[in-house]
Amino acid sequence: MERFDFQKEFPILQRKMNGQPLVYLDNGATTQKPEKVVQALCNYYGGCNANPHRGAYELSVQATGIYEKARAHAQRFIHAGKPEEIVFTKNATEALNLVAYSYGLPFVGPGDEIVITVTEHHSNLVPWQMVAKQKQASLKYIYLEPDGNLSEEDMETKITERTKVVAVTHVSNVLGLVNDVRRVADKAHSVGAVCVVDGSQSAPHMAVDVQRLGADFFAFSGHKLLSPMGIGVLYGREALLEKMPPFLRGGDMIEYVEEQDASFAELPAKFEAGTQNVGGAAGLDAAMEYLESFTFSKIRQNEQDLLDYALPRLRELPFIELYGCDSRRDNKTGIITFNVKGVHPHDVATILDAQGVAIRAGHHCAQPLMRYLGQNATCRASFYLYNTKEDIERWIAALHEVRKVMRL
Repeated sequence: MERFDFQKEFPILQRKMNGQPLVYLDNGATTQKPEKVVQALCNYYGGCNANPHRGAYELSVQATGIYEKARAHAQRFIHAGKPEEIVFTKNATEALNLVAYSYGLPFVGPGDEIVITVTEHHSNLVPWQMVAKQKQASLKYIYLEPDGNLSEEDMETKITERTKVVAVTHVSNVLGLVNDVRRVADKAHSVGAVCVVDGSQSAPHMAVDVQRLGADFFAFSGHKLLSPMGIGVLYGREALLEKMPPFLRGGDMIEYVEEQDASFAELPAKFEAGTQNVGGAAGLDAAMEYLESFTFSKIRQNEQDLLDYALPRLRELPFIELYGCDSRRDNKTGIITFNVKGVHPHDVATILDAQGVAIRAGHHCAQPLMRYLGQNATCRASFYLYNTKEDIERWIAALHEVRKVMRL
């Protein structure tokens, strides 16, 4: 990717941590915010803060315009069919819970099957455990090939005529591998099941077309793609959203309310009860615009360059164990999960932090996958558009420091 002054655009990257320049490598958890996004948030709260959809006065009309502009942009961003198929939530977790409660509970019954992958983040796993338990359905897992990709045999044999829901992550937040969602969706549709896609790790890093993917539902969080926390997106096929009951009930999602009954608003308002996060929507709109100014091909190329630079150096270190880095396919994204032999991941992260390097350590909200890999926890470095080869050098130097501190 062409050189860009990210130090200027991202004020937080100018900070020092523990006396060292910040190297931020936890982008899989959340991303930093460019000045353009911060300013969009300030402009909304400082210039036209009002409740959307509810007032005839100018400030409310402006707030409504900002909110709906962001919805239309989100539709284009992931190539949904129409704006009404975009529901704003507070994050991907809420979006996936909405699907579980409003589609899973009404349309999954006793003896039915729900199929998910062992690579799922808890957000696309625990809600389906809840549905399976409440509806007396079976919860089945697609496991992995030795190289970390989904087992094709499992996909073919575990999705059956009894399957009602197939939930799959587009990109694993641990292994960093892109799953063949279209193939999963086609198999799900062949038996009449719906395909629920967690796009939290894909939407920020690659061009997404939910229609080409065959996704019936697709969820992502704004804060992982440069926007403020507290705003997320759920795409749902209109025909499915129409027949689903509301997830939350209250103001702004109703048509009429009588003493004993109520009727609900049309899409997407039916799923957006209460006062919404208009400031977050303004920030999301600015973040999507910022990302589109680079093009996703350049963003992906930068991450690939960093992978190509980092992985050979890490493989030269006998004390590093890597996970998800041996895929036979060209489907690796900018996530490197690793361990330092003989050192707990939390100790690794703490020592790296003393060097100004921020990584993730723990189970990454993917405990079934951790157990499948035979680990209790791992370290994770995840890249984004503002990371550089200099960041990689600082990170690897800090890994050597881990050995020194631990006297290994």
